[in-house]
Amino acid sequence: MRKERHHKGWNEIKTNDSWALFKIMGEFVNGFEKMSAIGPCVSIFGSARTKPGDKYYELATSISKSISEAGYGIITGGGPGIMEAGNRGAHLAGGTSVGLNIDLPFEQHNNPYIDNDKSLDFDYFFVRKVMFVKYSQGFVVLPGGFGTLDELFEAITLIQTHKIELFPIILVGTEFWEGLMEWIKKTMLTIGNISAEDLDLIKIVDTEEEVVEIIDAFYKGNILSPNF
Repeated sequence: MRKERHHKGWNEIKTNDSWALFKIMGEFVNGFEKMSAIGPCVSIFGSARTKPGDKYYELATSISKSISEAGYGIITGGGPGIMEAGNRGAHLAGGTSVGLNIDLPFEQHNNPYIDNDKSLDFDYFFVRKVMFVKYSQGFVVLPGGFGTLDELFEAITLIQTHKIELFPIILVGTEFWEGLMEWIKKTMLTIGNISAEDLDLIKIVDTEEEVVEIIDAFYKGNILSPNF
């Protein structure tokens, strides 16, 4: 009897998984259609818990404003904290402000600085991450938590394995990132789990001017297009 109930439950799960494919496809189609019409953008990542007035919130706002003034749109995860600061900077510059929102039980709520026609909602993290990677001309990563590191290392991995084209990955805040980078160099590099060239994929800076200089220098004379 237990065995029969177990198999019945398993079959129901498989059926639900099959129907979920249609929702997943719908998120991809909607995302591709909207994002492909926006043009070149830079993604800003960082903690949802960073408050206005914090030095990294204010720096994210300034960086996003400068990037917008340089002609790029800004993409964020659409929520509070550093994400809000990114959209706020774009809004202050009169630039394109995109929010890729995710439905979470806490922390996430749409910030008020996203353009009305450029706010996208996702249920699936993996679909949302594809949008970030495909339509970003660069990642600017401020101090954050696990989600921020997830986005950072996924981009590095995809570039390292040549699954996507090279684009700038810029870490902002030496004091926050230097411990991680030191561990990567002393541990991962030393035992041969990465190559010295892999470290060149990442730049660490502390000012908005450095961020814009790196992005402009990378794309000077290049044609901007989606990454895969």
